[in-house]
Amino acid sequence: MSQNDVIREESMEDLWNVWYSELHHGRAGLTLKVKQVVYSGQSPFQRIDILDTYEFGKILVLYGSIMITEKDEYIYHEMISHVPLFTHPHPRQVLVVGGGDGGTIREVMKHPQVERATLVEIDQMVVEKSKEHFPDVACELTNPRTRILFEDGARFVAETEEKFDIILADSPDPVGPGEVLFQKKFHQDIYDRLNEDGIFVAQSESPWWHQRTLRRMYENISSIFPIVRLYWAYIPTYPSGSWSFILGSKKYDPLQDFKADQYAKLNIETNYYNEGIHQAAFALPNFIKQAVFNR
Repeated sequence: MSQNDVIREESMEDLWNVWYSELHHGRAGLTLKVKQVVYSGQSPFQRIDILDTYEFGKILVLYGSIMITEKDEYIYHEMISHVPLFTHPHPRQVLVVGGGDGGTIREVMKHPQVERATLVEIDQMVVEKSKEHFPDVACELTNPRTRILFEDGARFVAETEEKFDIILADSPDPVGPGEVLFQKKFHQDIYDRLNEDGIFVAQSESPWWHQRTLRRMYENISSIFPIVRLYWAYIPTYPSGSWSFILGSKKYDPLQDFKADQYAKLNIETNYYNEGIHQAAFALPNFIKQAVFNR
């Protein structure tokens, strides 16, 4: 490539001066330079945008908020999945509420003990577009052990008579149709749908930007489950770069019942989660303890 070709390439990038910005409370946020608008459309539930960015590859944006990026999606999906799956001794039936991109299902399917994973996603278009544009994320949605139901997750949990060993609330932000997934009734319905030794994990937003939501969720889940643990992970493209999860369990404590032998036996491929991270994720800095536990 000649020097003129390099200059011409750089000039074309400068000409395509398109940026995506996600602001938090209108005062701070993340800005990414966009290579190309891959898809933009409106489902019956929300706006869906897929953008190709220079730093994080393709990104899935729902209602104006980043859901996943090709570069760092594995962190969220590994942490919401493997922490409970390596705590429960026999995770045969798993329910995922939300998560139509398929990343959580992909991680769940790395556990051969799982006989069936049920994905309940309200927006069929999210699943279709994820299969089309994020095949590495949605790769297990066609697995015979995966069952996909296109319906309201909260309604399904409230009305089904099925029981599960693990339920994962891979929910969007608490706005619009996703708001009900952060309410105490939903958490109680989750408890009722779990087997007697079941485990529940929900994403609980940013410990920097959403402390009130995090505190209320922790209080709600603590009033229902006998064992409740808060943990977190570093996710570059999520608000503040840190994200929290709340685990509610009927019997098993993720700090005491981690299945080290199963972890060693499976030797699953991960990019973020490992045995050390499993333990360290529950070590909380003081600002989170103060915000959530008032101590």
